[in-house]
Amino acid sequence: MTEVSIADAIQSAHREIMRDDERVILLGEDVEAGGVFRITEGLIDEFGPHRVHDTPLAEAGFTGAAIGAAIAGMRPIVEIQFADFILPAVNQIISEAAKMRYRSLGAWTVPLVIRTPYGGGVHGGLYHSQSLETIFSHVPGLKVVMPTTPTDIKALLHAAIQDPDPVIVLEHKRSYRSIREEIPDPLPPVAIGQAAIRREGGAESTEQTQGADVAIIATGMTVHDSLAAAQQLEAEGIECLVLDLRTVRPLDKPAILSAVERTGKVVIVHEDHLTGGIGAEVAAIIATEAFEHLDGPIHRVAGPEVPAMAYHPALEKAFLPNPEKIADAVRSLAAY
Repeated sequence: MTEVSIADAIQSAHREIMRDDERVILLGEDVEAGGVFRITEGLIDEFGPHRVHDTPLAEAGFTGAAIGAAIAGMRPIVEIQFADFILPAVNQIISEAAKMRYRSLGAWTVPLVIRTPYGGGVHGGLYHSQSLETIFSHVPGLKVVMPTTPTDIKALLHAAIQDPDPVIVLEHKRSYRSIREEIPDPLPPVAIGQAAIRREGGAESTEQTQGADVAIIATGMTVHDSLAAAQQLEAEGIECLVLDLRTVRPLDKPAILSAVERTGKVVIVHEDHLTGGIGAEVAAIIATEAFEHLDGPIHRVAGPEVPAMAYHPALEKAFLPNPEKIADAVRSLAAY
């Protein structure tokens, strides 16, 4: 096996999915030429313009068209160039796609996949850096995944295209070519709603009193920042369990509660703004269902309370979670 990037894994998944099922079509701005990040490059050569469609710059329009196609029996994949540009389509996604199965008493489903790159760290400025997972994770009827490795993105795309409900796949643009690994063959299945432990922390044990000192629960690119922080903290004698949520709707509640029970101390990390972020929901689950296991307050590391991520490198760095900020939060919690 050879190492592949997340971008390569997404393209490979598209080819496999489209070869396996002629109902799968791809819509989006510039997808015929490969898109901004060259993810869909070459797909039109193999599958033709009847299955790979360039669209106008009208997210509400082509997302609505994809919803209609899904109801009619197709399995569309929509690529939104940047997560920031998904906002014009929010009414279609939340008011139509998310509610269709419920409003029709199960008679209609919307097997739709919406892919979009999100997040900062590439000097994208205010309108190309947002993390918008909280908007969609709030909505029953939607599923929202945030894969962090090539294997996971490929496996979750396969799972998403088979799902009868709309699935939003958020891909951190900074990870597209910076995260690489060998993908096993055959591809291991990954269920939507299943978290993954990326680092056990300390000696592996089934006993709750042994192992890691602090659990770091993270999403997206902050998983890799958390792993870097955990490695740094290991040299200081602090062991961290790192839990990658992978899916933020639905959350893997058993995995979250298990991480708390094993450590008693939790740091939650995400790139979106702190207030009302997915970390707040995770913290509420812990406070409600695992309070007796806590040995200290729940700490969160997230984006600051400013409207958007600035273009200037210093301001962008100040906005983003990073290994140093995460390590500081763990240190202060470990001291309890």
